[in-house]
Amino acid sequence: MGLIDLTRRSMIGTLGALAAVPRVLFASGAAHARDHLLEAEWLATAGVGEGFAPVVLSPDFAATPVGSGAQRLHWVEPSPDGRTAVAVARRPGTTAVLFDRRAGTVLATFEPGEGRVFSGHGRFIDGGRRFLAVEIARADGQGVVTRRAVEAGFAVEAEWASSGIGPHDMLPVALPMGGALVVANGGIEPHTPEALGAEIAGSSLAQLDPVSGAVRSVAALSEDLASLSLRHLTTGTDGFTVVAAQDLLADGVARPLLYAVEGEGLRAFDAPDEAWRGLRTYVGSVALDASGAYVAAASPRGNRVALWRRDGRFIGALPLVDGCGLATTREAGQFLATSGLGETVLIGTDGEGLGVIARRSGGPRYDNHAVLVA
Repeated sequence: MGLIDLTRRSMIGTLGALAAVPRVLFASGAAHARDHLLEAEWLATAGVGEGFAPVVLSPDFAATPVGSGAQRLHWVEPSPDGRTAVAVARRPGTTAVLFDRRAGTVLATFEPGEGRVFSGHGRFIDGGRRFLAVEIARADGQGVVTRRAVEAGFAVEAEWASSGIGPHDMLPVALPMGGALVVANGGIEPHTPEALGAEIAGSSLAQLDPVSGAVRSVAALSEDLASLSLRHLTTGTDGFTVVAAQDLLADGVARPLLYAVEGEGLRAFDAPDEAWRGLRTYVGSVALDASGAYVAAASPRGNRVALWRRDGRFIGALPLVDGCGLATTREAGQFLATSGLGETVLIGTDGEGLGVIARRSGGPRYDNHAVLVA
């Protein structure tokens, strides 16, 4: 297995004029534009100094923070336009940051609806003209998906119920019978005050009409898996979709934490009991590789990254202390993984085994997610 091609891509182009945007709440990391464009291969979020920031990762894994703010940023969503991206906060989740991923500058921020918080995730749709955000009502935990017009400063133009409580992640998915908006309603979130003594998460996976928000289906796990909170999603170009879970209970039972979405139901992935226990009840990120043949799941509590075949067959796991961020690369069978200790690791599989291809340390305190950019 060869090393990833680290040839630097030419980054040509300048940022065009933007329409009106909301008031700026997130400080830019520089008073003026950088004198060069950043080579953005991946994007992530991280703890930087005393605050948090979006991070641009170059092809050789060098990390450049963008701006600085007090709120923890979770997911970062690259726009299809190749210029901008949005990082979304969670806990308390009251801001999202629009930044220029090439110039490395903050452009603006926007906020959730009144009385709500962001869950940490959002997605561009319609070629980058609109942005979907997952929000949670503070009063009762009910979920809302907002659709925002980018050129109108991310103003909300429509909103729909997520058909569950505690939604965390959401994905537009291309399905054989047409597109759908898939929402992972996590219910009670593990490792929170609300989870103390709780044994039923109340999670579900909802499929909504991507235009009207109408509910098409809502799937829940069986009674013996009721303690699982469905949280993170990944999907391929053919619509194959996987959802990862976290467990409210630490009772030693080896419950599957990875499920393929099949029709209106869920199919558990396979693994030995010791492999599930090794994840220590927690999957913090999930990703498909460039070919769609392999699935990776990271557990910062289990200090490992585990890999499966698409059909659910377990391949193996590698240690990565506090590792959680996962992103695809441009090569089949490869994943980028990041850790809260500042490590960036390139992992590869041939379908039978797995190994570390490249590693870099000394980066920032990476949060849960990373993403490949176009």
